[in-house]
Amino acid sequence: VANNQKKSLPAPEKSGGKATKKAQPAAPERDPYAYYDELYEKKPRKRYPVLYLQHGMCEDETGWVRQGKTDIIMDNLLADKKAEPMLIVMEFGQSGGDFGKILIEEVIPMIDSEYRTVATPKGRAMAGLSMGGGGSFVYAQRHPEMFNAAYSTSGLLDHRYRPTIPAYYDIGWLWSVAQTSPVEYLRNATNEQIEKLRSVRWMLDCGDDDSLIQTNLDFYSEMKRAKVNVEFRVRDGVHDWKFWREALPLILNFSFPAK
Repeated sequence: VANNQKKSLPAPEKSGGKATKKAQPAAPERDPYAYYDELYEKKPRKRYPVLYLQHGMCEDETGWVRQGKTDIIMDNLLADKKAEPMLIVMEFGQSGGDFGKILIEEVIPMIDSEYRTVATPKGRAMAGLSMGGGGSFVYAQRHPEMFNAAYSTSGLLDHRYRPTIPAYYDIGWLWSVAQTSPVEYLRNATNEQIEKLRSVRWMLDCGDDDSLIQTNLDFYSEMKRAKVNVEFRVRDGVHDWKFWREALPLILNFSFPAK
């Protein structure tokens, strides 16, 4: 941003209908948002790393823009030289289920083909809040060859009723949490799977009064037991957008540290 002046740019540009239908065939009316700074079009040879940023339950790809103020926060960090320029892709998706397959096989290739990205694991990071935080760890655990970093804020990292799964989990995303729990993945992982996790940088945070803090503590404990490096922060807060907006600068700088 010119002259280090803080400013708010218009809402992030949408990627376009053709790419949208390919990326999300089950809901073609939803467009993924792709944020980029004003220098993206002025420096046509520059390639950008990509942060895939996922929403929470009962939300969609607009959550991080409308409530999270991602564009404003990123503009101000760039103005203060406290963030690395990057693309931030926000797509509609539910944890587990078909979205993981869509993300890896369709969304990422589409973004790499339509934008000037650093199309290597070093140039990709995965992050999300709540359900999306759990999903981010699910995808990074199962595809560590695709990502440089993974960050979960207030993540739903396990279901909380082991060993019995309640009947109401037999619906969509709730059942996927039971099936793809990041905590259970660590408990059952082979030595080979654990070794692959060490190629990814991991971080999570959670509010001290968040009802999901126990699943975050469990994930941290399992990572330490497996001797996989992980950073964990407990901050003052609950399960709300105030906490997640405050988490966003941490997510951005952990994903691609400012130089």
